[in-house]
This record gives sequence, structure tokens and C-alpha cells, in this order.
Amino acid sequence: MTTQYWLVKSEPDAYSWEQFIKDGQADWTGVRNYAARLHLNTMKVGDEVFFYHSNVGKEIVGLAKVTKTAFPDKTAAEEGWVAVELKPVAPLKIPVTLEQIKSTPALKDIPLIRQSRLSVMPLKAAEFAVIKRLGK
Repeated sequence: MTTQYWLVKSEPDAYSWEQFIKDGQADWTGVRNYAARLHLNTMKVGDEVFFYHSNVGKEIVGLAKVTKTAFPDKTAAEEGWVAVELKPVAPLKIPVTLEQIKSTPALKDIPLIRQSRLSVMPLKAAEFAVIKRLGK
């Protein structure tokens, strides 16, 4: 099974990396975008996920793993919406800012730049490696 790579976004005042660490795991609920839902449905156990603070900070702050594949999102009023379970792995030693991402040629095509409102997005293995290197 090939590892896939992802980035999930959360506003730190709604759900921060620090809270995620404290919780030890989280059901990634509340996603109400069809493209993001497709991505959640594609995630597999063991996939690696960057945790991005949106709005405040605008930086990738940590690394997580998928520990449970898509299941019905209990916060949804309508059927069809899904969540996955994520577990924190480690904070990045140095958060990787949106400005750094935008100024790194190898990252010019990532969805964070092209589809900035998308809350769950795939990354290519090479893009993931570049971000991991930037975060030390």
C-alpha cells in the first residue's frame, strides 16, 4: 500500500494544533465542501497529513497520520458527509509559513495556493518532502 500525503486546515481559534496534541486524536469533522469530502474518502490508514493553521498564523505547524478511514460525520445534518480519524505525530521544529510556500518554486502548484479555500487537500510525495525539509 502506497502512502498518500495530505494537508488539512483548521483555524487555531476553532481547533488548534495544541488542542489536537492534548486530545491525542481527533475525528476530522465539519468538512462541507464536495472536493474536500472526496479527499477524505480517499484517505487511508497510515497516510501522512500536515496540520495547517489557517486565518491566524497561516502556517503548517505539525504532522499527523490517518488512523481511521472515512466514516459518517456525526456533526452533519445531511447524509453523505464523512470524517476521518487523525492522530498527531509531531510538531514541525520550524512552522512553514504560507509566504515560504509561495516563494518555494517546487511548491508553486500545490492546492494551498491554487485552491486556497479547500480545507482538505492532497500533496505529491515530492511536495510533502520539500515542506518536511523546510520544517526541519
